[in-house]
Amino acid sequence: MSSHVLILGGTAEARELAAVLTARPGVRVTTSLAGRVGRPGALAGEVRVGGFGGPAGLADWLRERRVSVLVDATHPFAETITANAARAAAATGVPALVLRRPGWRPGPGDRWHPAASLPDAAELLAGFGPRVMLTTGRLGLSAFAHLTDHHFVVRSVEPPEPPMPPGTEVLLARGPFTVADETALLCENLIDVLVTKDSGGAATAAKLTAARELGLPVIVVRRPPLPAGVTAVPDVAGVLERLERLERLGRLEPGRG
Repeated sequence: MSSHVLILGGTAEARELAAVLTARPGVRVTTSLAGRVGRPGALAGEVRVGGFGGPAGLADWLRERRVSVLVDATHPFAETITANAARAAAATGVPALVLRRPGWRPGPGDRWHPAASLPDAAELLAGFGPRVMLTTGRLGLSAFAHLTDHHFVVRSVEPPEPPMPPGTEVLLARGPFTVADETALLCENLIDVLVTKDSGGAATAAKLTAARELGLPVIVVRRPPLPAGVTAVPDVAGVLERLERLERLGRLEPGRG
C-alpha cells in the first residue's frame, strides 16, 4: 500500500524518521520546516519550507496532498505548531503522532531550579550571581531584556532576535558539544548560573554535566504541555511501531497527492 507521510520537522529525530521512511517502497515523505534555520541540511524525501497558515491551512494541505498520517517531530517547545497540528488532524481525521524525545532528569549533585516559562526564569535570576549563560534559543530573549544588572552570554545557532538584555554577548555555535568544551566555556566566562530549556537529548546535554561538575545552579524551563488527547512517543522506533499498527488496522489510505 502506498502512503503519504507529512513530517513536521526541524529535529534530529525528524531527519532520522524521514530517512527511514523514504527508504521504504511505496512511502512518500514530505518534511515541512518552519524556515527559522538558515542552513537546515539535506533531508531525505520532499521538503517544504514555511508555515501553513494556521490549523485551517494545514487541514487544507492534508486534504489536498492526500496525506495518510501526520507526524509532529518539532522541537518540544514548538507549542503553537503542535497545537495547530492536533487541530488539523482532528478536523480531517488524518491519524497524527507526536515524536518527542524524553526530557532531562536531574541526578545526584545537580542544582536544578525549575521554571514554568522564560519570564519565570528571568525572575529566578535575582537569587543568583550576575553572570548568566543563556542557552534558550534565539527567540524569547525579550523576557530578560529588563535585567540591567546581569551580564548575559547567549549561545544560539542563528543570531538571536531583539530585544535583548543590554549586557549581552552572543556566541553562534551548533551542537553537539563535549563536556570539556562546556566546562571551558563556563569557566572562561565566569558563569554564575546556567539557564536552559528542557530540550532533552544528548546533543546539548553536556552543559548540564559541566554545570554539575562545577557546582553551578541551573534554571531549567519546563516544557509546555501537549494538547488534550495527544500522546507522545519517545523515539523513531515508537513512530514506526505506531505506523505499522495503523496499517494493520487499515487506517493508512493510499497517498495520491
